[in-house]
Amino acid sequence: MSSTPITIVGNLTDDPELRFTPSGSAVVKFSVAVNRQRYNRQTDAWEDAGTDFHRVTAWNYLAQNVAETLTKGSRVLVFGELRQSHWTDEKTQEKRSGWDVTASAVGPELTFATAKVSKVKTRDGQSVGPDDPWNTAATQRPAAAAGASRAPGAWPTGSAGAHDEPPF
Repeated sequence: MSSTPITIVGNLTDDPELRFTPSGSAVVKFSVAVNRQRYNRQTDAWEDAGTDFHRVTAWNYLAQNVAETLTKGSRVLVFGELRQSHWTDEKTQEKRSGWDVTASAVGPELTFATAKVSKVKTRDGQSVGPDDPWNTAATQRPAAAAGASRAPGAWPTGSAGAHDEPPF
């Protein structure tokens, strides 16, 4: 079964629901409401175009962190795989289908909020995720090593070599 990558930006409709499988894996389920808008050229204004609701599932550490961090109403970004599921309604015996997102990343959306990020530790005090090679206490750019040079033209330097940084 193939899947489609998707990114959703919206609000949690309820607190995330955390459970554990019989084997001990954490799983969290939550729903995200995405308010759609469209531009009306006749009125020269944006209008509401309805709300889409997305069911989202996340697993393991991500599931635990979502449940611990986010609450109903939180504005979130969700990246994951969109999949269609099919089933038979138990009451009506009608064939049904729906779309679900299996999240690989979830975070707060920071346009109108702030967040303090802290690394998660395991019970034995070890970091869960990979170490961040960019995480240093330095607030200044390190000096170039003695004798270090870059190849001519390696980075565009603008007018008269005014910038000595890569263009990003």
